[in-house]
Amino acid sequence: MVRTYLLAIILAISANLLIAQTGTVCKPDNLSCEHLTSPLGVDTPTPRLSWMINDSRQGAAQTAYQLIVGTDSMAVVNGQGNIWDSKKKNSDAILVTYAGKELNPFTRYYWKVNVWDKDGQLAQSDVTAFETGMMGMKNWQGAWIGDQRGIDYKPAPYFRKTFDTKKTVKSARAYIAVAGLYELYINGEKIGNHRLDPMYTRFDRRTLYVTYDVTKQLQQGKNAIGVLLGNGWYNHQSIGVWDFDKAPWRNRPTFCMDLHITYTDGSVEVIPTERDWKTSSGAVVFNSIYTAEHYDARLEQKGWNTPSFDDSQWRGVGYRGAPSQNIFSQQMQPIRNVETIPAKTIKQLNDSTYIFDLQRNIAGVTKIKVSGEEGTVVRIKHGERLYDNGHIDMSNIDVYHRPKDDKDPFQTDILTLSGNGEDEFMAKFNYKGFRYVEVTSSKPVKLDINSITGYFMHSDVAPVGEIKTSNELVNKLWWATNNAYLSNLMGFPTDCPQREKNGWTGDGHFAIETALYNFDGITIYEKWLADHRDEQQPNGVLPDIIPTGGWGYGTENGLDWTSTIAIIPWEVYMFYGDSKLLADCYENIKRYVNYVDRTSPNGLTSWGRGDWVPVKSRSSKELTSSIYYYVDATILAKAAKLFGKQDDYVHYTALAEKIKNAVNAKYLNRETGIYASGTQTELSVPLQWGVVPEELKIKVAQNLAKKVEEAGFHLDVGVLGAKAILNALSENGQAEAAYKVAAQDTYPSWGWWIANGATTLLENWDLKAERDISDNHMMFGEIGGWFFKGLGGIKPDPEQPGFKHIILRPNFVEGLTQSETKHRSPYGMIVSQWERKKKNITYNIEIPANSSATLYLPEDIKGEQVIKLEAGKHSLKLSRK
Repeated sequence: MVRTYLLAIILAISANLLIAQTGTVCKPDNLSCEHLTSPLGVDTPTPRLSWMINDSRQGAAQTAYQLIVGTDSMAVVNGQGNIWDSKKKNSDAILVTYAGKELNPFTRYYWKVNVWDKDGQLAQSDVTAFETGMMGMKNWQGAWIGDQRGIDYKPAPYFRKTFDTKKTVKSARAYIAVAGLYELYINGEKIGNHRLDPMYTRFDRRTLYVTYDVTKQLQQGKNAIGVLLGNGWYNHQSIGVWDFDKAPWRNRPTFCMDLHITYTDGSVEVIPTERDWKTSSGAVVFNSIYTAEHYDARLEQKGWNTPSFDDSQWRGVGYRGAPSQNIFSQQMQPIRNVETIPAKTIKQLNDSTYIFDLQRNIAGVTKIKVSGEEGTVVRIKHGERLYDNGHIDMSNIDVYHRPKDDKDPFQTDILTLSGNGEDEFMAKFNYKGFRYVEVTSSKPVKLDINSITGYFMHSDVAPVGEIKTSNELVNKLWWATNNAYLSNLMGFPTDCPQREKNGWTGDGHFAIETALYNFDGITIYEKWLADHRDEQQPNGVLPDIIPTGGWGYGTENGLDWTSTIAIIPWEVYMFYGDSKLLADCYENIKRYVNYVDRTSPNGLTSWGRGDWVPVKSRSSKELTSSIYYYVDATILAKAAKLFGKQDDYVHYTALAEKIKNAVNAKYLNRETGIYASGTQTELSVPLQWGVVPEELKIKVAQNLAKKVEEAGFHLDVGVLGAKAILNALSENGQAEAAYKVAAQDTYPSWGWWIANGATTLLENWDLKAERDISDNHMMFGEIGGWFFKGLGGIKPDPEQPGFKHIILRPNFVEGLTQSETKHRSPYGMIVSQWERKKKNITYNIEIPANSSATLYLPEDIKGEQVIKLEAGKHSLKLSRK
């Protein structure tokens, strides 16, 4: 029986106080355009506009909205939009696609939203803005220029140009497109705090540009622009097994830039890249995104990016062809130095060698401050482990580098000192994965604990999730999982930040729920799925690293890895209620599924890598690959229904059923409830992905729980089983077993890593394994998402995605006395917090405004099992049977 249930903490006092202070209890806020706050350089002609409702009352809801967009900010404040007035729409939607007049390039648009609350009262947002960019190739005026050097020339190219502003500047925007990496300067000041811009793409199919507001950097009279280019993934000079150096696009870095200056008299001047720019080399004598950066401080040209610099010795530039015919705005959260981590300890091994320990494994860079004789060579080596003698051990990560000589050591920056006091160096065009830093010098130098500082670098996505429990191991596991995830988020999700830096597709979708429960990462995944579309072969095949210079179209780049093309767009839809990515990828998913259908007409396939890095048991690759085939076909059928493609819906629903039946006919023993040979993976993967017949789910889950118990609640899985096992248990009546596995602290388990001092997730269950032994890996990262599902029970509803309607299935497991799970959804903060004292449980819930929830309580809880909850705060007193 389902009944409407309301056990609420009355908020009348709070509401009255809010009314007294502000005159309203409802306020639309968190306004965003294309999931960004006040973005510059918007290229899409129909941007998505979204907001939240800030209203703490019980049952708070939006009954209508009105969007107002205009070019005059004061007019928009007063409710007048000369570009779009949606008029009042009786709708609770908080994500709306722009449908006004055609947007012009290089234009600032102001907008606000009016909403009507549950009582029909009007509430108005503050005014915000977005600004359009190029909106097409035809609007670029600059030329692509370079320094006329070849791909093997090591020193980085520096560029400069001076110009005069004779009138008063009202505003200025710099639009810079680069094949490679760059730093932009105006009048000696570095513009912005982004790192490793622009993001890595398939450069010959899509190139990104970045927009900056540089109004404050310009001055009356003479100005100077400086641009320093790095190789990045565009000109990969280091050699590794991934064939980056053989990429079809490979070339010397190049860039195109337009500086738009609007004067107070309304006139506009464009300073473009042309042959009147000048170029030179300088102190960055080598840079590799894969290995390191070399800097010769003796070659610094101080003031090279200022107006007064004498550039008479600099050379002329040359024209270059555009790297691709698709130059798009980089609309995503940038990479930044997000966290500063000082060295915690220093140890001097001899008069020229020091070891620094950050006591935390990160991705990023170090800054060194050091003085010494001119020409002294300082090597700054970064690694995750130490030998017994105290030196850095690189053997677990330096395994795929294939250098021609000793001039390009792995993860080792090389600084040559100027001899002019203290030199300061931080790599501009590289990052590493490390905990320890070993500094050696050709001549003795004096270092102290402050000489080295670490910077945790990653895509600067906002945190949206939090886990706090009474078990400190669980708390540490959640924290370590997030550290590993962020270490591997560099404009696209990677496997590890040291050995490979590859966008392994499997690692990406194994961790997608962990990603979206914990971070606001939609812009990263929209970019990465565009990379997928760029890389897909005409027949539908994808490589298993994306982007790629050509490696990865092998024989095992199959369904258990490259199902990213379907799984990630679907999960983004689930978490955000935004179907654009799913729509953008629809034909790609269809092409992919059709390829497998052609090559596997009986519904079964072995195309894939299988249960990678298992503890010991091997599982059927045909079983697991066929299940991912079923997942993709099912997602495609759901997407077809969503987009009104009825013929596709019928066809792919039937295909999914055919695959499911083929899997169960071959691998399921209906009498015993065992799949294949009954490994943990073979039992959990069918449960996780809905292949098990409804009437057998309990039986299969009981077999899985028994298998786990026989192993002492330890894991015996690889990556596919690690993705599935906790969900398979907790979603099928075995939450206690799932928790015991998740909170296990002996080998093999996630907690075993934490018990041995890990601050990130590892690549292998076995700490003494001889291969696959990165200490900062994300492929076993599902556990970070399971805490939200398996403990707090917070799940999106596929029928009302984006947490418009929330499914709550908490598990009050015996191993915990307290659990608090928070997730900030598009509607606001969801809280699922419980405290257990023997058989009595206090359960506190918070449902954001304009949302609702259905609570499904475990069967061992007395009373109603299904409870409807409206927006607001709720407190339930529960007891076990």
